[in-house]
Amino acid sequence: MATAHTARRRPAVLGDLLPGALARDAALVAGAAAFTGLAAQIAIPLPGTPVPVTGQTFAVLLAAAALGPVRAALAMLLYLAAGLAGMPWFTEGGSGTGVPTLGYVLGFVAAAAVVGRLAQHGGDRTPLRTAATMLAGTTIMYAAGVPYLMAALDVDLGRALDLGMTPFLAGDALKVLLAAALLPAAWKLTGAGRDRNGDHGDHGHRG
Repeated sequence: MATAHTARRRPAVLGDLLPGALARDAALVAGAAAFTGLAAQIAIPLPGTPVPVTGQTFAVLLAAAALGPVRAALAMLLYLAAGLAGMPWFTEGGSGTGVPTLGYVLGFVAAAAVVGRLAQHGGDRTPLRTAATMLAGTTIMYAAGVPYLMAALDVDLGRALDLGMTPFLAGDALKVLLAAALLPAAWKLTGAGRDRNGDHGDHGHRG
């Protein structure tokens, strides 16, 4: 019985390793939103497209895996709401509804929830699972960002893909590989990633 009780208490995501409850969760949500906003300012413009290369999507994926679905989605909602209200922390200091890349930010909310849920169920414990989790999140961001770009720029799907997806695929692949190395390594360092039998602990822990 003691073993089963211990397994139930094992952390589902990396954020659960921190002590506290409500105060911890509030700090994680605010911190993840701020982290995303800071990463959005690391931007490299590309010729011919309004979508720059940024560290933003990588920040979203890492934060989502670390926080779990509820906290991660709340963090991205906070990021979105503050940006819409005028805080200049969208890409390259943008804010409001006029930025053509707003669709990606909308996608962050859904991607954070999905990546957080997958991580909660062990999707960040091994390199292969982490890669699949990050690919799922990246796909969701594109699924939201590209159609919004079509509408914002009044272009067809092919042109929107050329502007908002194709130039970034190699960089996104690198981000996936980095996450696949970093997250399982973080679990290994904590010693909390597996129980005595080599199975993942209970993943029903809230996000």
